[in-house]
Amino acid sequence: MTSWLVAKTMKAPPALRERVAELAGRHTSTDRPVADQLAAAAADALEEVVAHPGDRSVALELLSADALITLALLSRAEEDPEGLAGFADRLVAGTLEQSDK
Repeated sequence: MTSWLVAKTMKAPPALRERVAELAGRHTSTDRPVADQLAAAAADALEEVVAHPGDRSVALELLSADALITLALLSRAEEDPEGLAGFADRLVAGTLEQSDK
């Protein structure tokens, strides 16, 4: 995932790029598709945002979650275009973990 992530985030602001890489690095696994790893990282970032409602200090976490969700969808589109809609549905529903293991 690392080289793919670096290639896809190279034009992002440095702070965002670094935070996305840090969050994604917590979920690196050869047993799960890259899209699933990125979605799990996005969930971590969103948990931090939800834990601090209205706190501007979590703005980078919110931006990171957005980037990770976008990257997860992009990865799934590249790996399995036919499965993208189902992946997106499970991602939005919060059931990705149960369905894609």
